[in-house]
This record gives sequence, C-alpha cells and structure tokens, in this order.
Amino acid sequence: MYKLIIRPILFWFDPEKVHYFTFSIIRFINKIPLVSSIINSIYRIEDPKLERELFGLKFKNPVGLAAGFDKDAKLFNELSNFGFGFIEIGTLTPKAQPGNPKKRLFRLKLDSAIINRMGFNNGGVIEAVERLKKNQNVLIGGNIGKNKVTPNENAVDDYKICFNALFDFVDYFVVNVSSPNTPNLRALQDKEPLTKLLKVLKTENSNKETQKPILLKIAPDLTDDQLLDIIDIVSDTKIDGVIATNTTISRKGLSSDNKKETGGLSGKPLANRSTEVIRFLAQKSNKAFPIIGVGGIHTAKDALEKIEAGADLVQLYTGFIYEGPKLIKEINKALIIQSSNTL
Repeated sequence: MYKLIIRPILFWFDPEKVHYFTFSIIRFINKIPLVSSIINSIYRIEDPKLERELFGLKFKNPVGLAAGFDKDAKLFNELSNFGFGFIEIGTLTPKAQPGNPKKRLFRLKLDSAIINRMGFNNGGVIEAVERLKKNQNVLIGGNIGKNKVTPNENAVDDYKICFNALFDFVDYFVVNVSSPNTPNLRALQDKEPLTKLLKVLKTENSNKETQKPILLKIAPDLTDDQLLDIIDIVSDTKIDGVIATNTTISRKGLSSDNKKETGGLSGKPLANRSTEVIRFLAQKSNKAFPIIGVGGIHTAKDALEKIEAGADLVQLYTGFIYEGPKLIKEINKALIIQSSNTL
C-alpha cells in the first residue's frame, strides 16, 4: 500500500514540506484511541533472537532510525511504533538555528536516493530536552553537533553543552563531525582535533555518577589511512563505538537530473561504500569496538550484508522513506531466519 499508493502521492510534492506534513499525520493518527497499539501490532516483532546487548544497553531489535529524521525529538514515541529497536534524534546544537537556505532537500528518484544540505536546522538542545522528558520507554540516541557560527577552535564547547544538557534524557551519544553541510565541520575528523574533542567528552562522562556510551559518526569519504586513524582514535580515547556512515559528497554513477545539487547523498548509491567502510573497520581493528551500519539499506538483504560485514546494529533513513515501515519488519524477520539457520 505504501509504495503503490502513499509514496507516489507524497513524491509529487516538495520533500521538506512532505516531511513535516507526514509528521503531522503520524502525530494525529497516534492520538486516536487504539491506533498506536494497532500500528505496533502490525510492524513490531518481539523475539529473543532479535535482542542485542551493546555498550551496556539492551536493544529489543537491531534496527534503528538514523539521526536527521526526527531532528528535534518531536516524534520518537510515535515512530517507535513502526518497530524500531531504537531512535536517534538530532543532530542537535546548543542554540536554535534555521539551517541552510531552502530549497535544500532533493529526491533522486532514478537512484532511490536523497541529497540534503539541511545544515543542522533544529530548535536547539534545550527545546528537545523538554520533549524527551515525555519519553515512553524508547531507547534514544542523542546526535550532537556544533552551531554553524561556532568556529572549529571553539567546537568542543558546543559539544559539551549538548552532552550535558541531554545526559539525563538519552541512552547513548553520537558525536557528529561528518556532516558535509556545516562549513569546515569535517575538518574536526582530523586526528588531532577529533582526539581532543572525544577526550573532553570522555572526561565529562567520567565526572557523572553513571556513564553513557559515546559513539563517533564518520563520513564514507574517508581514505583507508584516515580510517586507520579512526581505529587509533577509538583505541586511544576509549569511546564505545562507531557509526558508519554519514552521507557522501560523491556523485559517482548517478542518473537523476538533480544529481549535481550540493549536499550529502544518502540512499542506494551509498550502500556499497558504507559496507566497505564497515568491513574495513571491523577487519583492521579485529572487531575491537561495536559498529552501527547505516547507508543504502533498502532491503533486508542490504541489512544482512552490513551485519555480515561487521555491523552490530543497523539504521534506516532514506530506505525508510522509499520503502516504508514494512522494511523494518522485513529486516527483523530475515534476522530471525538467519539466527534460526545458524543454530
């Protein structure tokens, strides 16, 4: 129904407007008595074979929603009804910011992809915290970044503000230094500034009564040498894991007319490179840390490939938009079958 009827209608309209319209619809229908329970019963699968324990957290299933979809933590309770094992909100910044000028979100239908140059548009971390106080037992990741006007030499302060504001309201943190849509942000992926940033956050973490996992989200455009640096940084700073990968600036092999739009590319064209990065990190580190795989997952087979390459969990974004919520259920079913076959 989604791909045959709903998606074709939605795809007639501007993607950013559709995003907010869809949020309104999902919020509205979930207020109708019993609808949340019905959606949950359709899409959610409960099975011990799906449960995962990583960095001290128990995930009901390994399929999550990637950051960028629910930037401001406005719909995480409702979205969890589609069967996600966890929801990552953000990227959040200390102060509210409008992001880049519109139009800034583009569908590449021929490529089953999206280009975005949103630029960390969000209402600021404090507003998000107020909504997170209404969490109904959803496992939440907090993806944090810096404001556009904050120079890189002061970026650590922005990450500290977000870390401390969110600490009591999220289950794990993701340090985002890999978005291509904030000027010079990716320079923070270089070994020296990244090590400094992560060590500061680890110190903040150690000063708390209990600690929260800290993960790093990396770009798919890193070279092998840079990926080896990432492995060294994870070892040196003792953070808890890596999310591979963010969007790409590559436009290789695209067919859509709007392929030259600037911004980060997500969707099917990213699938192979994302999996390559996962496999490289897993093999070269001897699987020394957990990896969350994201990028180009449009089928259950795509998710299984990420897991076979070394991912412990997976996340959806563009695949969720193109394929609809049944994709979550299909992945979880495939994982149960895989688990049963290996017994």
